[in-house]
This record gives sequence, structure tokens and C-alpha cells, in this order.
Amino acid sequence: MEETTAMDVEAQPSPSPNSVKQFGLRNSIQTNFGDDYVFQIAPKDDWSTMAVSLSTNSVKLYSPVAGHFCGECKGHTDTINQILFSGPSNPHVLSSCSSDGTIRIWDTRNFQQVSCISAGSSQEIFSISFGGPSGNLIAGGCKSQIIFWDLRHSNQIACLEDSHVDDVTQVHFVPDQQGKLISASVDGLICTFDTTGEINDDDHLESVINVGTSIAKVGFFGENYQKLWCLTHIETLGLILTVYSTLIPCSIWNWKDARNEVNFSDARSLASESWTLDHVDYFVDCHYSREAEQLWVIGGTNAGVLGYFPVNYKGLARIGTAEAILEGGHTSVVRSVLPMSRIHGGPGLDQAIFGWTGGEDGRLCCWLSDDSSHTNRSWISSTLIMKPERTRKKNRHQPY
Repeated sequence: MEETTAMDVEAQPSPSPNSVKQFGLRNSIQTNFGDDYVFQIAPKDDWSTMAVSLSTNSVKLYSPVAGHFCGECKGHTDTINQILFSGPSNPHVLSSCSSDGTIRIWDTRNFQQVSCISAGSSQEIFSISFGGPSGNLIAGGCKSQIIFWDLRHSNQIACLEDSHVDDVTQVHFVPDQQGKLISASVDGLICTFDTTGEINDDDHLESVINVGTSIAKVGFFGENYQKLWCLTHIETLGLILTVYSTLIPCSIWNWKDARNEVNFSDARSLASESWTLDHVDYFVDCHYSREAEQLWVIGGTNAGVLGYFPVNYKGLARIGTAEAILEGGHTSVVRSVLPMSRIHGGPGLDQAIFGWTGGEDGRLCCWLSDDSSHTNRSWISSTLIMKPERTRKKNRHQPY
């Protein structure tokens, strides 16, 4: 890694009763019987439906407010690695990618498959993203390759095979700059591509960052999406500030210089020191609130307890005292967290709901604000009630 900011951890005060809001377990849904478990929870754009990918190679749909089961999409023959809904222009369209080498498009009104894109029987697709200069591209992260298809006719139009040498775990078109694509891989590299014109490795690779270890997940944050958080498979947390020519320039970090803004090399230990519960065994995700300008890393224990740990990346870098704890819902590793604080009223919408979590115990748990007595109690600071932006082995079904 090219540059690292020195980091100290300051003692964090315990949250006072006056600065936190109580949360309780509202509902728990057992998605399956036996050893099957939840991989990912993804919301529809209007939050009327949430999709849940399972280790049964199927996707179930539920109402995030009422919690009732809506239907099931079946067709994949291997692990589902990612699911996502299309935007407002195609609100009923759900996409999923799998280790069976396919991307399947579903109509969630009747739960039927409407299209299937194949990368080949020997391929696996670990991540997908929709975008491109005209919005018609779908990018798939595969075995050491990034493949592009034109959504209008599902034809493959490009394949990048020289930029990565191992599985591509993440692909993301940059928000508000859909011609740019970020990829991340087990080879430890984060690459930036320009997807205009005829896409190829020689002319369209713009920059490369060497994180130095296998990358599990990346995501954008910051006012202009100029920053990138990175979680690795050895559970470190890195923060990278990227600068594109069309964004507001920053004099500190430049993407093309491939430098890290902050590197938390022992993030799990730092998080563990920031609460009084068991050691943090893994990280699930990061969430960002644009209103609060706050990034949280979400850590969990093998017993199913989750903590939201604030990440200070300005000045003295540190992982702070947990500002939210979700306890009493899960009995095993939690795989996915879906906050629902984007909901802003409307018929039947329960604004007390904080969000949903899903894990290896096969449970979907709904968390909400509640002033009544609860056996399973959780708490959360008021700063988390703002719009956020949007693992461990048992018999591991999912490679990343």
C-alpha cells in the first residue's frame, strides 16, 4: 500500500441514556427449515418489497413493513452472489447473479424469469452493476474477467481479461458518473475503467490501486461519491478518496496516485475495544448517512449481535464507540443489514422500523423503536435515524 495515515484510538464515552433511542425486536421470520441461511437483503426502489437471497439458490420476496411473504423466484442452480432491483424506470425488475454463470432477470409481479444472460458454463458471476454512458450496460465480475452486456438485446459486447488475475468480487458503476466503473478482486486490486466507446483493457483502464490483500466489498460515500470504503477478506477497513476530473478537486488524495486516505489494519480489534460485548468476529458492511456525513462499519459476533461503529476518517483516524447495538434476534453470523430510515411517511409505512437483518440462522429480523419493555432490547443513537446510503464458515455456500 502506497501511503497509510497513522491511527490512534481514543477512549470513547459510553452513550448516555438521554442520547440514545431504544430499539426492540419487532418480528423474526424463519425463511427456511434446516441449515439454509440468508445471504443478502435488497430493497425495491419504493421500499414496498424486499428481496432475500437464500442458500437454497432461490430468492424470496417480503413486505418490509408488514413482514409477510410475497413470492419466490427459482431458477439458479448454484450460489446466488448478488441481487438488486432496477431503478424507478423498471420498478418490478429484479436481477440476480450466480456461480452457475448466469444473470437472471425476474418480474416480481408474477415471480417469473423474463431473461437469462450466460457468461458460459465454466464461469461464475460474483457481482453485477447496471450503468454505462447511456444506461444500457450490465457489467459482471467473473473469474479474473469483467464482462459487459448490452441490456437491450442481452448480447456480450466486451470482456476485460488482463486487468485482474483472480476472481472479481465487486463491480460498481460510479453514482452520478455512470461512464466510470470500479472493480475489485481477490488479487487485491481496485481498478477504474472508462466504459465509453469500444471497451478494452489497453485504452479504458484509467487507474489501479493495490490494496495488498483480497478484497471482499467496496462502496461509495461522501458528498460527491468521491470516497470509497473497502472491506477485505482479512477484515481490514480501508478508506480511499478518489478524484475524477469532473468532480470537485481535492488537494489531499488523487485516485490516479493510488493512495490510501486511511487504513485500519486491525479493524476488528479496534471495534472490539469500542464496546463491552464479545469480540467482533467479522464485518458485515458499511453504511453512510449523507445528512450526518457519517460512515459506520457494521461488525458482528458469532452469536448474532451487531454493532454500528462510527468511523472517523478526518483528522485523527479511529473507530468509535458503538452507536447502535442489535441484540437478541439472531443466533449465528449475520450476513446482511438493510436500514429502512429512507422511508418518509405514506399509507401503512411504519416509521418506527429501523431495518431488517438476515443471517446464517435462516432468520429475517425486523428492528424498531419501542418504548415498551422488551426481553430483547437494542439501542441506537438519534444520528442513525437519518437517510443512509446505500463472512464465516459453516458449510460455506458463498465464496465471498
